[in-house]
Amino acid sequence: MKKRTFIKLSSALMTAPLFSPLTGWATGEKLKNWAGNLEYSTTKLFQAGPTAQVQDFVKKHNKFKVLGTRHCFNKIADSTDEFISVTQAEESIEIHADGKAVTVNAGLKYGQLSPYLDKKGFALHNLASLPHISVAGACATATHGSGEKSGNLATAVSGFEMVTGAGDIVQLTSAKDGEKFRAAVVNLGALGVVTKITLDIQPTFLMNQFVYENLQMAQLKDHFEEIESTGYSVSLFTNWQSRDIAEVWVKRKIEKGENYKPESTLFGAKLATKNLHPIPELSAENCTEQMGVPGPWYERMPHFKMGFTPSSGKELQSEYFVPRKNAVEAIMAIARLADQVGPHLLTSEIRTIAADDLWMSPCYKQDSVAIHFTWKQDWPAVSKVLPVIEKELAPFQARPHWGKLFTMTPEKLKSLYVKLPDFQKLAKEFDPKGKLRNGFLDTYIYQS
Repeated sequence: MKKRTFIKLSSALMTAPLFSPLTGWATGEKLKNWAGNLEYSTTKLFQAGPTAQVQDFVKKHNKFKVLGTRHCFNKIADSTDEFISVTQAEESIEIHADGKAVTVNAGLKYGQLSPYLDKKGFALHNLASLPHISVAGACATATHGSGEKSGNLATAVSGFEMVTGAGDIVQLTSAKDGEKFRAAVVNLGALGVVTKITLDIQPTFLMNQFVYENLQMAQLKDHFEEIESTGYSVSLFTNWQSRDIAEVWVKRKIEKGENYKPESTLFGAKLATKNLHPIPELSAENCTEQMGVPGPWYERMPHFKMGFTPSSGKELQSEYFVPRKNAVEAIMAIARLADQVGPHLLTSEIRTIAADDLWMSPCYKQDSVAIHFTWKQDWPAVSKVLPVIEKELAPFQARPHWGKLFTMTPEKLKSLYVKLPDFQKLAKEFDPKGKLRNGFLDTYIYQS
């Protein structure tokens, strides 16, 4: 076994000001998700420590769910019985001696892990738009960032430890467990309680980002691939009603010794002269630095700074993944719905994600484009427009994000995942008594 360097996060790091969705858990208030649109069905929450404590809890309880940093907008993690969380377990980082991987406690947030890795000379390949989410929760739902060559966050996983629903401690790695590993990484909370995760890492690097304003939709239609290839990560923001792309965020990896000067225009879009927020009405104070200012990877890949409330806070979210080959057609389909979609939006984002081989990932075996909607917090209105969007995207076999809002029928959703029957078998193997089953899993995973 290779010697490793074991590191615990310092108390100073752990008390750094990070937006915390745990606020209010100990006050007797109802448990709600991050955005406040969802009230969970029980207030019983057990904060677990070491793996042995997790295992003891699993063996003693007949029904429970794992609750992370509560960034899901639907009931995928809801329970009517009891929750267990590992977000308050002792924080630790174990950097492997070869410098190619790091093992962390599963409840650690990316906003805690990333600066520490950078300090030690390492980086992750990708980050989501906000760093406030836990590693285990993000990987379980195939949460992603952006980049035509970058897979979602779960694609960095090379191993993990889990207490299964049967109470067994299992350790799976990509090297020795093959298909079972690939089946279990995006686990949707159906298999057990993940306690440790090993992520692939790389040498640290610097990035900068530039924002361009007012890209005409006709230019996007004609030059989509060229636009998406302009940076390490590219995000397009629109409200659809304006008939153009309001902002193009280009995040670049800085090469050693380069003297890069951005073009003043990008297919007609003009280089911004100040920092911007994806929601134009909001201050850019909460956003990561723009204007080409160099910074570490973890301060540029997300859209929002650590220690600040991301996005608008009070919102709803939906997102659909379509094959990259159908990206322009799908975008134009949504553009035709501008008058129906626009009035209920805060903003909409378009991103690319590379294909992967993880069974329940929306990007399984296909390079994808994700069309994301950040809605005003008006579910009656949003619930009426989602079926319209899903109908328009149906020809492209659009897959919804597992942790966001959708109205697709269970039959339609199941038809989009060729490995679902095999995943059902694995879930019954790992959780034979159905301890982790809830209404969401019964509807979208188990029922025929």
